[in-house]
Amino acid sequence: MVNPTRRTVLRTACLSVAAPSILFASRPALAANFKLKCGHDVADSHPMHQRLAQAAERIKADSQGRLELQLFPNNQLGGDTDMLGQVRSGGLEMALLPELIIGTMVPVASITGIGFAFGGYDDVWKAMDGDLGQHIREAIGKVRLHVFDRVWDNGFRQITSNGKPILAPKDLQGFKIRVPSSQLWISMFKAFDAAPTALNSSELYAALQTKVVEGQENPLSNIYTQKTFEVQQYCSMTNHMWSGYWPLVNGRVWNSLPEDLQQMFSKHINEAAIDQRKDIESLNGQLEQVLTEKGLEFHRPELQPFRDELAKAGFYSEWRKKFGDESWSMLAKYAKGLG
Repeated sequence: MVNPTRRTVLRTACLSVAAPSILFASRPALAANFKLKCGHDVADSHPMHQRLAQAAERIKADSQGRLELQLFPNNQLGGDTDMLGQVRSGGLEMALLPELIIGTMVPVASITGIGFAFGGYDDVWKAMDGDLGQHIREAIGKVRLHVFDRVWDNGFRQITSNGKPILAPKDLQGFKIRVPSSQLWISMFKAFDAAPTALNSSELYAALQTKVVEGQENPLSNIYTQKTFEVQQYCSMTNHMWSGYWPLVNGRVWNSLPEDLQQMFSKHINEAAIDQRKDIESLNGQLEQVLTEKGLEFHRPELQPFRDELAKAGFYSEWRKKFGDESWSMLAKYAKGLG
């Protein structure tokens, strides 16, 4: 049996994504009335970028060239925090951004990142396609950003490490772990007495390679596309946070689009989100095998002790106060034991 490679795994997962691009490529080029630049932080081999590229092709075709979406993956237009500021100001028309980054501007957007809240995808999609997702979208809209109806999937996050696997809360004590620049993330790992260090994803590989940090946490798709397996030994399947990406458009830019383009744009972006969710869930099963063959050793710790430790440290009560009872109650309907 031939071992899957990085290229073949992602090509297989995204085969259905690439095909429409070939079909659309044969159509004659038309001058666009509206050109929107869109940035994000994942590699161009990631299913999120692949589905976004497919949506861009469909938007261009269905609008008969009136609307063009130009894509800039892998932080080409700056870090996540920079892109959020650019979209808010209008310097950048669109970006797909993690909820915890958006949470620096719209605090309730980060509530889905509460540690060990969701038990699985069934809980996540009921919440995000239901009243919790609507609650978050309304809050984002108040800061003059247009947000689409369907959030994209980044996946459940896992912890990688060197030296020893993370099997229990005590293994996190003093552990130097890279986290995104988010107070919620930092707060959670401090509750475990870890030593979180906030770094942009573009700095992660070098920080692990030079042992500035001992470990990191990310969905399997990012662990794969960012080649984290080359500089880490263990992967603990903690599912400690679910992470998603919200597609945002500057409010003035959105309002400048004719209604028919708004409807068509929304249709393709939302459909791409649903397809991308399926891609990620399918890809995760393949990636565990591939990453094992790359030398990453997988472990599955019991998760309830981690929840118990966070409750004991006051993490849940602290963040309930910060988010407020209304938002917390919406989360608790879908979450595990938050009360």
